Amino acid sequence: MSDSHAVDLTQGVPVESIPEGKILAGRVGDHDVLLIHGAEQFFAVRAQCTHYRGPLAEGILVGQTIRCPLHHACFDLSTGDALRAPALDPLPCWRTERQGNTVFVREQLPAPTPRTRVSQPRSVVIVGGGAAGLAAADMLRREGYDGSIAIVSADADPPVDRPNLSKDYLAGEAQDDWIPLWPDDLYAERHVDLALSTQAVQIEPETRTVLLADGTRREYGAVLIATGAEPNRLQVPGAETADVRYLRTFADSRAIVERAQSSKHVVVVGASFIGLEVAASLRTRGVSVTVVAPESRPLARIMGDELGRFIQTLHEAHGVVFHLGDTVASMAGRRLTLGSGTTIDADLVVVGIGVRPSVSLAERSGLAVDHGIVVNEFLETSAPGVFAAGDVARWPDPRTGENIRVEHWVVAQRQGQTAARNMLGRRERFDAVPFFWSQHYDVTIRYVGHAERWDRVQIDGSLDAHDAAARFFRNDTLLAVATVGRDRECLQAELAFESPSEHQV
Repeated sequence: MSDSHAVDLTQGVPVESIPEGKILAGRVGDHDVLLIHGAEQFFAVRAQCTHYRGPLAEGILVGQTIRCPLHHACFDLSTGDALRAPALDPLPCWRTERQGNTVFVREQLPAPTPRTRVSQPRSVVIVGGGAAGLAAADMLRREGYDGSIAIVSADADPPVDRPNLSKDYLAGEAQDDWIPLWPDDLYAERHVDLALSTQAVQIEPETRTVLLADGTRREYGAVLIATGAEPNRLQVPGAETADVRYLRTFADSRAIVERAQSSKHVVVVGASFIGLEVAASLRTRGVSVTVVAPESRPLARIMGDELGRFIQTLHEAHGVVFHLGDTVASMAGRRLTLGSGTTIDADLVVVGIGVRPSVSLAERSGLAVDHGIVVNEFLETSAPGVFAAGDVARWPDPRTGENIRVEHWVVAQRQGQTAARNMLGRRERFDAVPFFWSQHYDVTIRYVGHAERWDRVQIDGSLDAHDAAARFFRNDTLLAVATVGRDRECLQAELAFESPSEHQV
């Protein structure tokens, strides 16, 4: 329910009270609404992002768009259209009317309709039921495509909000029905054929068909490979018989939740983002957690030593015990023996030691593969009409001039959206700035840009006070920015990365 003391925007607001480029929070009936003074025009939109209900008033305005401070979704202010993932649903909008020096918010406007009807290609097959695949299907329909769309997924569950699986859901703070990206009935409503527990074994570009494991074929006019990545497996004696879990699917997360309910002590192998998010979520449930990892500082390779120290200290303050500079050498029942000779008893072991791109389908199909499926700036593979997006795709990054592969949820969604538009002939280069977030207890780290290698990290503010920004440089070029408690600054960094002239310092 709205704040009863908020400004009633239907009663009119003096124009001089909202300078150009500013936002006024108010209400329209029971709705929290933002009145925004754009360039010679006023807009009225819902105050919360349609993704995780982020406070849009704390975001930034860019032209006729508004960006969410939590996960960098972007909306068109005039139509409410969700222009950039992770938000897929449009933002409710209201009509504004200016009378003299007063602006009024009137009736709610209809949701945006699909764009000009498109019927080519004749059909689309999407292989993979993750972030990229669902975002592609969603964008195809939003762009007015009325041909056949099929999602072929090896997973038993429909596409889900995967970041939640290691965060709120695993911590017991999100319900099961929050996890699917679409409600079940939306697939039928949008005429998307969802084939679950179905494995694609080969793509045949010559005949434009996808061969499935059951021997059937699906014809395509365009195909998207969005097979994602697979968890690296723990290769030590005894691992195959011990209670070892990995976290990639909804079923994986449900299984860990079930086992955690009867577990007193869990060992997390690997101090990756997934591993540490699992540790935080299980500590939230009151389970004792030990983390075993070979590095001397968690996440230092990705975030630098200072951020790594901060994250380690944060977890230790919540009771997590670290065995760093060590590895699991063997397992026997509940007992783990480390390389140092230390033994640890665990009711459950969760492994988070990275992932590898799922390229076997591409290899069998004769596509170019090099640490991922090689795609051009339009996300098209070496075979015409065959696209790839998400964790499996390796694409030319316009900012670094290098071919990169990024395992981020938002990147996968945005690539799926770009690939969908390119299937329709848009020829749109993928140039979105990579972004991800990681949640540890009450602390969220937001990271924008891409820095596989850097020679200098500049920290501004205080990490311990949860108010800081870390900037990653190579040869005086700013490559990435990570923030704690500075969501708006992270948005501004994303905007700066979109303008190449802003990279030099």
